[in-house]
Amino acid sequence: MSAGKPPEEKAHKVTHLTTAHPPFDVRIFHKECRSIARAGYEVSLIACHDRDEVRDGVQLKAIPKPSGRLSRMTQSAWAIYRRAAREDSELYHFHDPELIPVGLLMRLRGKKVVYDVHEDVSADVAVKHYIPQPFRRPAAWLVSLIETAATKFFSAVVPATPGIARRIGFRTDNVVVVSNYPRVDELQPEIRTPWVQRSSSIAYVGVLAKDRCAREMVEAMAFLPESLKATLRLAGSFSPQGLRDELAEHNGWDRTQFLGILGRVQVAELLGEVRAGLAILRPTPAFLESAPIKIFEYMSAGIPVIASNFPGFRKIVEEAECGILVDPLDPRSIARAIEYIFLHPEEAEQMGLRGREAVKNRYNWPGEERKLLDLYRKLLDSPCVA
Repeated sequence: MSAGKPPEEKAHKVTHLTTAHPPFDVRIFHKECRSIARAGYEVSLIACHDRDEVRDGVQLKAIPKPSGRLSRMTQSAWAIYRRAAREDSELYHFHDPELIPVGLLMRLRGKKVVYDVHEDVSADVAVKHYIPQPFRRPAAWLVSLIETAATKFFSAVVPATPGIARRIGFRTDNVVVVSNYPRVDELQPEIRTPWVQRSSSIAYVGVLAKDRCAREMVEAMAFLPESLKATLRLAGSFSPQGLRDELAEHNGWDRTQFLGILGRVQVAELLGEVRAGLAILRPTPAFLESAPIKIFEYMSAGIPVIASNFPGFRKIVEEAECGILVDPLDPRSIARAIEYIFLHPEEAEQMGLRGREAVKNRYNWPGEERKLLDLYRKLLDSPCVA
């Protein structure tokens, strides 16, 4: 990859847009924006934040934080459009389906637009807890119709997994899958606890929700023998917030430690102390063929993965021999996997090492970075490509 553009050559100006993700989102900021900036592009990121700032070569442009979901989809979207128009960039790269109208408006202004699809949105809408049950399927159908129709107007679409690309059927010639693989050395803590000295603890990092089996993970802890002194360490945020109080009523909560939202250094430290990472999700259409970043992050950190027995998960875990697959709806199945990890420390350590090796050799960000930069060069260095 080139270190950047020659000094005499003016850098292409690129702006990323998000209302639904935090300003320092791992995929958006730490991977894509930082990679693009290192390659010599002038990069800005418009997101909900409390101030403008420059971080790692990326110009963060703040818009006010919304008061709620409806405010985010209306007022924040309008605010992001106005700020994006003032940037007058050559290319706009947006990350949320609610910003599809913004993307279309930027196309009308003659700009090149990339739609980054993090998840199968229509499948996700079909299980959203805040949408009344009778409206979920019609809402999912409408979202799918809008999303599929809109893509033919965009310059390119960047799905996060091959499964997303297959399911949605994007109507553009420029579809480039950029997988959400980790940077190889990102989750290596300065001080890594030797395996034999680690406590009997496991971790989950990510959104804590019912469709991510928060209840099943907590209940699994109640089925572990007292002699193991096992602890579940949860890092992330609850969705909805009331879920925490609900989980506190379940058996197993007394063995659970909630850490809140952690920074990347803190996540690395956490994964450097535990014996396994949980990637337990319910069998919804959005998850069955997904490839959650948490699986690859656990592998990168060198710990075994305990994951739902889904086709996409199975392919990764079985090929790398880096963990155990479970029935996500059965807390006893989850508990048996945790107990096996604790009672077979040498085998568990080897699982972690094999997962780490798979990330180094295959599931890593540099390969995906090249695909993204190749797409940018195609769009920005070829005037005939819209």
